[in-house]
Parts: sequence; structure tokens; C-alpha cells
Amino acid sequence: MKKLLLLLLGLVIGVAGTYYYLSSNQNLEEMTKPKGLITPSEIEALDQAYNSRHTIISDSLIGTPDNRSSWYSIEEIESYIAYAKQQAGSLGYTLDGLRLYAGAYPDTKEGPGLMTMFFVPTGSQNVSEGSIMPTAQGGGSNDLKGADGLNIGQHGFPPSANYPQ
Repeated sequence: MKKLLLLLLGLVIGVAGTYYYLSSNQNLEEMTKPKGLITPSEIEALDQAYNSRHTIISDSLIGTPDNRSSWYSIEEIESYIAYAKQQAGSLGYTLDGLRLYAGAYPDTKEGPGLMTMFFVPTGSQNVSEGSIMPTAQGGGSNDLKGADGLNIGQHGFPPSANYPQ
């Protein structure tokens, strides 16, 4: 009888462990595919469609090949997200996203200012729990006033290089 109970207990633990393992693998697969993913061929199509605009900007406005991309390390982005969450909270906001802007450095005596890409935190203002004011939901969040952005990514090699680099 004791051996039968141990066998049943082992079977229950095995089934529970297998269920947990399989369900966590499914959740991991679902979590790693965010909305908005595009295929490499879609990336190439977007990159190629931008070529004529990039040529107009580079040739007619600044007369030199301009940046086509910015690169940030995973550590920089993760660190910035943690910093932006903390800063948003101290400013009375809840961080819910990042907006990516295209910008350009000012022209200097050394030459024209090249393009850059920078992140700005977005979110909604914190309100008390008893408030009747609705909060913003989804991707239409506002930029957080007074919050720091993230810039100084590394440009492509050469700066005007197309996808893929």
C-alpha cells in the first residue's frame, strides 16, 4: 500500500511538472512575439521606399550622405527604460511606451548637422484612485513633459548605409 501511494504521488508530481513545463514554454513563445513584427522582406521594402526621400535630404539640403540609422545597445535601452520609469513616477506619470523621433543636429562651422534618432518617454498622468477622469489607453499616449530623452546612438557604417548593415 505504501509503495502504491508513493507511485501515485510520483505520477501526480510528474504530470504537474510536465504541465508546468509545457505551459511555460507556450507562454515564453507567446511573450517573445510582440505586436507589429515585420519580416526581413518588409524591412527591405520600407528601407528601399525611403531611398528617394533620403536622397533628396542628403543631396539637396545638406550636400553630403546623411545618417540612415541609429544603433543602441540592449544595455543602453534597458537602462534608459528603467531610468524613464523612475523619472516618470517622480514627475507624476506612468510610463507606458517610448516614441522614436527623427531629428538633426544643428549645422556647425565643421559641416552640416546629420540626422539622429532619439527616444522620448510616453505615458499618462497619475490620478488619484477616486478620480472620474479617464486615463489614456493604448498607443496614443502623450510625451512626458519634463522627462529626459535618449540620444547619441551610433550611426551606421557608413552613415548612409541601407538595410542590412
